[in-house]
Amino acid sequence: MPETGVRAVTLVAPGRYELREYPLPEPAPGCVLVRIELSGICGTDKHTYQGYTTQYAGTCAPRVIPFPIIQGHENVGTIAAIGGDGRCVDIEGVLLSVGDRVVVGANVVCGRCYYCLQGFPYYLCDRMVDYGNNMSAATPPHLFGGWAEYLYVVPGSFLARVPDELPSDVAVLAEVMAVTVGLDRARQISAVPSEPFLVDDTVVVLGVGPLGACFVMKARMLGAGTIIAVDLSSFRLERARAVGADYVINAGETTAADRLDVVRAHTRGRGADVVVECAGVPQVLPEALEMLRPGGLLVEAGNFSDLGDVAINPHRHLCSKSVRVLGVGGEEKGSYGPGMRQMARYMRHYPVQSLISHRFPLRDAEAAMRAAIAPDSMKVVFDPWA
Repeated sequence: MPETGVRAVTLVAPGRYELREYPLPEPAPGCVLVRIELSGICGTDKHTYQGYTTQYAGTCAPRVIPFPIIQGHENVGTIAAIGGDGRCVDIEGVLLSVGDRVVVGANVVCGRCYYCLQGFPYYLCDRMVDYGNNMSAATPPHLFGGWAEYLYVVPGSFLARVPDELPSDVAVLAEVMAVTVGLDRARQISAVPSEPFLVDDTVVVLGVGPLGACFVMKARMLGAGTIIAVDLSSFRLERARAVGADYVINAGETTAADRLDVVRAHTRGRGADVVVECAGVPQVLPEALEMLRPGGLLVEAGNFSDLGDVAINPHRHLCSKSVRVLGVGGEEKGSYGPGMRQMARYMRHYPVQSLISHRFPLRDAEAAMRAAIAPDSMKVVFDPWA
């Protein structure tokens, strides 16, 4: 590693980036240094940039963003150095070596709190910290986000080896794809008269940015029947159609009543079996509930940041329809490996790589963020070595 300094995009305050240089660290025992190939811009990153600086609001342990931070928790790269005795294994027990290509798990858990000990999804940990979100760049060795040339992986993290056949511009979607574990969990929720998620069920995905597009792919992988994608962006709707959606609805050109009519027309008047909310807009929630059939399931995955309250009718939306709501606050450790292997198979038939719409060097952070916020983009990524 001949470099002596590491460049990193640093968010010093909402709306303000600086390209800073940090020392290149040697990893301590239990730590790993990863040379970043690509790092994605997530909806959470956009919200932080726009000033929504409290995450996990409403839980017992809300986190306030500790500026300055290096954003970026959707990371793929190669192992540059392993601390200690040089031994490192991935989340599935695969022995890793310098030069191996890996995805870095987005979160670091304590392993000791109630939620960790009881086997809850790891994003419920009371003391969890997140790469690119709530690990301050002011704390040495500073490199705790992927919008940099190197990422410092601390103890308690996990790595997932990238399959050789999966290119990095698909592997960078691994964390996003892992969040679609919500549909796997949907299959485990008992219901009357049937269990979702069933083969040939109708699935509506509201908001088909990168996360919504991954839910479209996952629904197709799990045997969905009709998949309907809804978004304000024609650009994103065409990408959703390309990766598996049967029908698309432009929310900017239709009313809520129009959209409900379309869903009912494709379900013999019943409504959708499953609705997945990925728009990240609270006002979408009542419409999502209206679209469900009686006994249907809402998967809420879009509102990670607290963007405010919204009114629903407990009788009409919940009780009388006997609907279920599954909140998905993140991904699960065990979903990284299967997700990457499934994407490797899926890309043989669908243009998954088309979900990467823009690449930027680190020096163009402002332009990258503007592109990510714009409607004519999907996944925007940083290439630190461009």
